[in-house]
Amino acid sequence: MTAPMTPPPAAPAPQGQAPAQPYWPGQAPAGGYVSPIPVRQATLGDAITAEWTKIKSLRSTMWTLGTMLTVVIGIGTLIAVVTYNVTDDNDVNGDILGMGFVGVLLGMIPLLTLGVLTISSEYGTGLIRTTLTACPSRGRVLGAKAIVFFGLTFVLTLVATTLVAMLDAGLMGDRTTEGISGSEWIKATLGVSLYVATLGLLSLAVGALLRHSAGAITGMLGLVLLPPLLSLFMMSEAVRPVGKALITYSIPSQLAVFYGAELGDDGPTGWTPLWIVIGVTAVALGGAYASMTKRDA
Repeated sequence: MTAPMTPPPAAPAPQGQAPAQPYWPGQAPAGGYVSPIPVRQATLGDAITAEWTKIKSLRSTMWTLGTMLTVVIGIGTLIAVVTYNVTDDNDVNGDILGMGFVGVLLGMIPLLTLGVLTISSEYGTGLIRTTLTACPSRGRVLGAKAIVFFGLTFVLTLVATTLVAMLDAGLMGDRTTEGISGSEWIKATLGVSLYVATLGLLSLAVGALLRHSAGAITGMLGLVLLPPLLSLFMMSEAVRPVGKALITYSIPSQLAVFYGAELGDDGPTGWTPLWIVIGVTAVALGGAYASMTKRDA
């Protein structure tokens, strides 16, 4: 008579770990295999770390942000140097810090492009499926992308605008009788940086809504450039109010407010352009979240 078969002895468990219970094939516990590796639920911090790793690994990040810094600092410096060489003492009128406006306006374009690519490129390559497999919470993915992108672009824009403002003040400070107030400094550096970084978030939301890089980039460029151009062709009495509204609330005009421009009695003043773009971006991000949760990857 053969002896009944018995399960093999359990292997010794590592120190501090409960021994695994042996079982024959077909007699696995109801819960299935339990990995000895500790597993915890992913958090927003994990998603932020992953998104930071991705955005700093993309070549498009280096090229777009490098172009933005070159344009903002380069054009701002060039305008300041040219103005310094062609003006005499006490011959500069207006806000000195406003000489950085053109550089910021042009440097905004590659930044908006990066905002779109931050999420639309994953849909184009299919990487979004891997991202959502690792982090099934789509709101967490969108929030992590928004936090990483906003923080990165805000810091770099603040550095660039501060350097240009210091250069403008250093070169032109003795060419005008008007000083630079603290509020002008804050609006031309902190205010501009918040406005531009929030516009970048808007482009990220548009990229999530359209899921097409070329279409979303074209849409953002149209949002920046078309309203001022269309207003030039609305000179007849019937459409003149529409043209005035387009130029008053266009992105270039609102950006100019931070450099001391006045858009008339009906136009935004002070920090109003920032509140406007924050409201529009919040609505767009809400639409992007709804789109991500209701549509397949």
